[in-house]
Amino acid sequence: MNFKDNIKILTIDKPLKLDCGETINNYPIAYETYGNLNKNRNNAILVFHALSGDQFVTGINPITNKSGWWSHAVGPNKAIDTNKFFVICANVMGGCMGSYGPNSIDLKTNKKIGTNFPVITINDMVNAQYNLLDFFNIDKLFSVTGGSMGGMQVLQFVANYPEKVKTAIPIACAASHSAQNIALNELGRQAIMADNNWNKGNYLNTDSSPDKGLAVARMAAHITYLSKKGLQEKFGRKLQERDDLKFGFDADFQIESYLRHQGSAFVDRFDANSYLYITRAMDYFDLIKQYNGNLSEAFKTTKAKFFIISFTSDWLYPTSENKEIVIALNAAGADVGFIEIISDKGHDSFLLDVPEFLKSVKNFLEANL
Repeated sequence: MNFKDNIKILTIDKPLKLDCGETINNYPIAYETYGNLNKNRNNAILVFHALSGDQFVTGINPITNKSGWWSHAVGPNKAIDTNKFFVICANVMGGCMGSYGPNSIDLKTNKKIGTNFPVITINDMVNAQYNLLDFFNIDKLFSVTGGSMGGMQVLQFVANYPEKVKTAIPIACAASHSAQNIALNELGRQAIMADNNWNKGNYLNTDSSPDKGLAVARMAAHITYLSKKGLQEKFGRKLQERDDLKFGFDADFQIESYLRHQGSAFVDRFDANSYLYITRAMDYFDLIKQYNGNLSEAFKTTKAKFFIISFTSDWLYPTSENKEIVIALNAAGADVGFIEIISDKGHDSFLLDVPEFLKSVKNFLEANL
């Protein structure tokens, strides 16, 4: 990937102590913006991306030439209206779209860092992105929002910087990663590390890459983003371009072909080591533990207005886990609204064209202008 001409980079020249104990300095944060910052600098929305996302929220991603991951939600006259709001999104630390991560160059060795990169947390990601507020001279964000891992970053950001946010929209997320989700992430990591080309993470300085392992990791994860009903309705037991079974291990079924395509397409745009580090950060996320078992303590000083959104068919971050956040916010005396959107599209509902979801986000934002 050639980042040179297509990526905005902010080099952070002040030290950041990571949760693992290491301190970093002079590290890059890649970001993108949409819309215009108004005269009062009070219309900015910081969007946090999920595991496989990046800073290219909407329009055409100049690196992949595909549509931005939240094109349904962000843009002129859309739910997050770029005629009214200034949208900022950064590639998370540990990512592979220009921010400090495993495929960054180690200035001491002039080689890619690989698994010498420090293990990071959601807290580290958020603290790094906070520098964007100083860069744009923004005293207070109009909103912070994101789904899945993006929602975790929303919660962490408000906990860390309670006075810096007017509204917050965590979507399809949880305050701590469940045992099920840790298990699913470990499955993906083991698929990558079992690929001989992974080479203990040193493939970045060779001509090989653990593409097969990363593709399997993506296939496994992609299943969790969908719902049983949605898969059944879209694919059922339909065969792939044939009238009968082949009695072999090629892709007989359309769902098999679909998953293989998802895996191979992902390999073209994502780094395997980044996948390891980012899933680890998600697994380590536990806002409840950070506040000694009392989640409401995370929100006790914020005046932000919250809007929590979940989806009926999301079994990865079910409504019950989203409601735990609502309960904690209520206990802290916070201003909080909640909606469960009916959708058969599973966890991925927040990325797709789900009219009730998009309308709910738009109405909440504009009601608080």
